[in-house]
Amino acid sequence: MSVQSVSPKLTYPLPVPEPGLTPEELVKRAAAFRPALRAAQNEDDERGCHSEAMEMEFRQAGFYRILQPKLFGGYEFDYVTFYRVILEIARGNPGVSWCLGLAATHGALLAAHWPERAQFELFGETGDFRAPHRVGAITSTCTRVDGGYVVDGVWNYCSGIPYATHFVGNVALNENGTPKTKIFIVARHQLTVLPDWGGDATLGMRASGSNSVKIEKVFVPEHHVIDAKPALWANEPADDGTHGTKLHGNPLYLGRVIAPYHMSLVVPVIGAARAALDEYDENIMKRSTYHPPIMPRYQHFDYQRAYGYATTLADSAEAVLISAAEKHMALLRRWGDTRAPVTLEEQVRLFGMVQTAGRLASEAVEHLFHVSSSASAKKGAKLERYFRDVAMYRSHMSAQYLAIASGIGRVHFDLPFGWGGL
Repeated sequence: MSVQSVSPKLTYPLPVPEPGLTPEELVKRAAAFRPALRAAQNEDDERGCHSEAMEMEFRQAGFYRILQPKLFGGYEFDYVTFYRVILEIARGNPGVSWCLGLAATHGALLAAHWPERAQFELFGETGDFRAPHRVGAITSTCTRVDGGYVVDGVWNYCSGIPYATHFVGNVALNENGTPKTKIFIVARHQLTVLPDWGGDATLGMRASGSNSVKIEKVFVPEHHVIDAKPALWANEPADDGTHGTKLHGNPLYLGRVIAPYHMSLVVPVIGAARAALDEYDENIMKRSTYHPPIMPRYQHFDYQRAYGYATTLADSAEAVLISAAEKHMALLRRWGDTRAPVTLEEQVRLFGMVQTAGRLASEAVEHLFHVSSSASAKKGAKLERYFRDVAMYRSHMSAQYLAIASGIGRVHFDLPFGWGGL
């Protein structure tokens, strides 16, 4: 398909908003949001996501275009840059970073696995694409019809949907007695966002914009739907590349997303650890010990030890995650240079690394909460919020490290891939 046949009025590549923008400047911009994000934590939690004004600032800052192809007005940087940016947002509010990160990362999935025609249509004339990807559904159906499929159902935990332009969802297609999982993309106007997030609807991550989505018998054209297995969790050979590597000439769009998908969940937890350390630091600088010797808490061994231990955990978590992102990019570049496959074992071992980063960061937050006074457990206290946010991550299916560990072992011994009891 030629570019002209898609839109004769447009010239590709689409213009990038800031041609000279660098990864370092993006990280700096993200860090500058920290005071405003912390000041709005209560309001954002109650609303269920960040404000429209903050959303516009995120877009203007370029956060949604970090992984987006240059052809469609993106910066086409890498996962290391992306997660460094999201980590700075997470230090302001972990829930907001969950919302932003999961809406901003799936443009790379579209760029990797959807055919050329679909990419031009879905990125559109402006390159404005923001979408969550929900891999499960409460109830859903998919029926093949002439030219495509009719999709119907409800998908919960659609993190990032409040300000999304599209929705990416998995759905089961049972055809000729053989069930298959399909991934479809629909535009925002084709769905209803249900008001079931924010406030006390959940224990934590209340600002993550993880509302449910309802789709009522929507037609999805054939080229907007792909098979799920090759796109996400399989190790099928990719010697010939993907739609994305052919269209964009960049191994970033090889579409091996096992590790990056979990990075998006762990970065908010590392941000929570950094934020908890900031809060604990401030608290012990202002308060004195209860019992003799009476002194500022920061001068007492017990508080120094707690701070040092949590710092070590947070530093280690960040180092492990960034190392995993760098290793992931190295595997993609290796494929680009040599066509050496990115094996399933390499992918799931990176997943395990990222899980470990999540555990270390979670432990940092939990330790600081446990050694703080009961004042930190009051509603609205920052440490209480970070503790609840971490609890939400800990309960996530993909955070169950022992179940995943058995899957890593199965892959190594050339057994069918499985995630323990999950």
